[in-house]
Amino acid sequence: QVQLVESGGGLVQAGGSLRLSCAASGRTFGTYAMGWFRQAPGKEREFVAAITWSDNTYYADSVKGRFTISRDFAKNTAYLQMNSLKPEDTAVYDCAARDERSYSALPWDYRYWGQGTQVTVSS
Repeated sequence: QVQLVESGGGLVQAGGSLRLSCAASGRTFGTYAMGWFRQAPGKEREFVAAITWSDNTYYADSVKGRFTISRDFAKNTAYLQMNSLKPEDTAVYDCAARDERSYSALPWDYRYWGQGTQVTVSS
């Protein structure tokens, strides 16, 4: 099994930045695709960003140009750099991994999930 642990969430003012980290263990990092999702209270989980085994990246329209997903194979860690944060970005952010190397924006395509980290953006 793959274990994922997120960190880096917190409280930030609108216009500020945060970097989320997702540390993976239990299998070789880089043999699967990674994704970031978020869920606000009372809302459904939504896709944020994904990165494939070959490092192609994909973003939801709501975060394109502000967020950047990346991965560090040496550290077995994926990142989500979030800039120009808005109050509507407030949510629990969760990273996910799947055994396939290709992109997916569908949460049910991901087998492994972290516990989530809270991001709160004040106005």
